[in-house]
Amino acid sequence: MKLTKKVLLTALLCTIFTIGMAQEENEQDQGSVIQTLTPSKLIGKGQFDLKWFNNLYTQTRAADGSGNVTRNLDRETFFTSTLEAYTGVSENRRVNVGLILEFRSNVVGDRSAFDVFKFDGEAGTARSGLTSIAPSVKFVPFASVNNFSVQSSFFIPLVDSEFENGVFFDQKGFTWQNRFFYDYTFPGNDFQLFAEINSEFNFGKELLFVGDDSGTSAEGSFANNSLRLTPGVFFSYFPSSKFTVLALLQHSQLIDLGNDFEQDFTAAGGGVKYQLTDELNVEALYTNFLRGNDTGLGETFNIGLRAVF
Repeated sequence: MKLTKKVLLTALLCTIFTIGMAQEENEQDQGSVIQTLTPSKLIGKGQFDLKWFNNLYTQTRAADGSGNVTRNLDRETFFTSTLEAYTGVSENRRVNVGLILEFRSNVVGDRSAFDVFKFDGEAGTARSGLTSIAPSVKFVPFASVNNFSVQSSFFIPLVDSEFENGVFFDQKGFTWQNRFFYDYTFPGNDFQLFAEINSEFNFGKELLFVGDDSGTSAEGSFANNSLRLTPGVFFSYFPSSKFTVLALLQHSQLIDLGNDFEQDFTAAGGGVKYQLTDELNVEALYTNFLRGNDTGLGETFNIGLRAVF
């Protein structure tokens, strides 16, 4: 199974790379959405920005509170499909408003990673469904710095409990998320640096299990009264305006604000993006969790589509 996933990912990346490099050599470099409309940039009034991003995280290792790694655990896989929709509401491209929907499908008990796509809800090994909705606003705080923006979203949980029969679904508590974006394009437009700091303040009641420690059901949230900070850096190379290869490094730190639980992890990876049409682009990413404390140490496979019109 592990070999099959890597073969499929390699084939996908090679296909996108081949398409990107096959462009005519005399193509005029006019820029594209992936090059000029990064998450730091906002769309204009009357425009729409739609993104469908899919993340599959699977693990057979974990780290305890001291960073010691436990290997060969039963496989657990968590799939998240996120739909974001924004529209511009200001003439000067400084304010966008939108909505975020999250759908999840999780399987545990050493089931195949691809079982997340069965959506069978098998008791004790699987859960799936719409888990949260978030009104969101993006804005440029400084008119003179249009490559720095903020995205503020308030996630409303739609799940009854985080754990049922030992299967984790999603956070039960409310989350106020603020993401800070900045990008810099180097002279010549061949290289670009993108930086993000994601902050999440988690509300909610303390997590309490009902039944036994295996998690027959639960009330509250594991991350209540905590702040998660996730800085990340993405470095992109553009062989052409419509194609980019990127490398990324992220660190996430969950800070205890009263719930007696902390965790952290560091992940690295890379990917590609390709501008299919003037409006539509596709991206594929891979990340590996290098280290951590009180967290799983798995890998993610990601694919997304974005349309701006």
